[in-house]
Formats: sequence, C-alpha cells, structure tokens
Amino acid sequence: MTGRAVRVCVLAGVCCAVVVAGVAFAVGRFGTVAVGDAGRGSYVQGERVGDETAAKALEGLVEGGGERRVAGEGAWKVSEPLEAVGVEAEPAIGALFSPGMDFDDEHHCSGSVVHSAGGDLVVTAAHCVYARGFRTNLAFVPGYAEGKAPFGVWVPTRIDVDPRWVESADPDYDVAFIRVRRPGHAGQRLEDVTGAHPVRFGQQLPAPARLVGYPNDAEQPLGCANTAVAAGSTQLRLDCADVPNGTSGGPVLTAAGTLIGVIGGRDGGGDEVTSYSSYFGDGVRELYERAVRG
Repeated sequence: MTGRAVRVCVLAGVCCAVVVAGVAFAVGRFGTVAVGDAGRGSYVQGERVGDETAAKALEGLVEGGGERRVAGEGAWKVSEPLEAVGVEAEPAIGALFSPGMDFDDEHHCSGSVVHSAGGDLVVTAAHCVYARGFRTNLAFVPGYAEGKAPFGVWVPTRIDVDPRWVESADPDYDVAFIRVRRPGHAGQRLEDVTGAHPVRFGQQLPAPARLVGYPNDAEQPLGCANTAVAAGSTQLRLDCADVPNGTSGGPVLTAAGTLIGVIGGRDGGGDEVTSYSSYFGDGVRELYERAVRG
C-alpha cells in the first residue's frame, strides 16, 4: 500500500561495494546505498553527496514563496466517508525525493518535521531510507505541491534507524529520523522555516488522529481522519481507504497536531482500507533521543 522499499545494488545478482573518501557504498543499476554504521543503525552523510542531490532535485522544482504557520492548525473531524482525499499542503509535511538512477518516481515517500532542540529533524518510515544500506540520494521538500518547493530542498546530514530494522526489517521498528540542512543556506534551521510537530511517546489509544502523505503519482498530499487504535502492543492502526504508494513515512497526528506515528509498520504500512504505524513507545523514544544527540 505504501512507499516502495529502498532500491539496492544489483549486478549479476549480487551487490558490489566501493569505498569513496573512506565511506563504503554499494552501487549498481538501482542507485547508491551507504553501508554506514549498521550495528548502530546510523549514517553520516558528507556535504558533497547532499549538495549534488539537492541540485538534481531543484532541476525540476520551483523554489521559494512559502509562508510559515504553526504546525497542526485547523479543526479535526472524522472523514466522511472514511477515505483519503486531496488536502492542502502543510509547511511541516513534505515529500521525499530521490533524484538519480534508482528508477523511483520523482517522489517516493513522505515525511514531516518533528520538534527538536536542533530544529533540523525529519521523521519518516525506515523502509523509505534503509534496505541493505542507507539511501544516499534523499531530498526532503516540505510543503511540496504542484512542482513547487516553497520552503526549499533539504538533504540529510545524518540518518538514524533502529538496529533491529537493519537486522531483519522488523515492522515494529519502521521509523527513521533524518537530520537535515539546506544547501546554500548555511545556518538556516528547518523548524524555523516550516514549524514542527511536537512528538509524543506512549500515546494512550484510542485517540482522534489524522494521517497525511504524498502518493507517488500525485502533486499534492492526501489526508484522512479517524480514530487511531492499538493493533496489539507494538502497532497503531487507522482505518481509512485509498491511502496509496508514496504515503509511507507520512505523519499520524492527534487532533492537536502532535506526532504519534508514521505510516509504515505492519504489511509495509497497510492495505486498501487500513494504515499502520510502529507504535511510538520506548524504542522510538530512544531512537529520537539518539538522533537529537547526533
């Protein structure tokens, strides 16, 4: 249902490794992934790789013109019928692009700005950024709509996932945090430009919630609101139909705009009528704290 798994190097059926500037990469027809620190679940990206990705992404985008507003504004009500529909783009929610040679659509997943001390943190699904290596050609475009990047293009400085995702793609840990910067705008903080969603761990369920994400083949986000419920002790579910590929990593937000999940988890994010998220418990809290510390 949700965003595609990260492409990995395939050449005659096997991955091929190279070392560039002391960093190990796997390369092939599906693009480049970085080995990073697999045991810890982290990858630090150099400026050159990020600058090149941003430049490629900007070739097809119109940059600037966005107006910051408080994340999560607006009244909440259950969607009728319970199906996702086009919604207005929000500054703190965006699309993940991967320009280059990995055969993905222009944007393939979604993400959102989460509040942090550094003001530079994006949350998405782990399967959007890691599969047998960390995706290196990532660019986050907050507030994306109709080919426009109103708040610029942001690229990773660091990506963090849970080591249990690295080991086995465990759906209970399908969460990733990305620290970002904006090439050409030294010192600018993402949160100061777009606003951010506060994050809550251990959310009591059921709870009024909404999800937002960017379908692969759409130029604006979809949204749907319903009651989020527990699906066992490690997953959150929200029943809304027609949440397609590309919405993975999009936020699950309470009525007050607090982040309590990201589309992903069980079954790659869900099916035609249900979306899932890994539950934001102690494991995700520890991952968030590690990402903030850097």
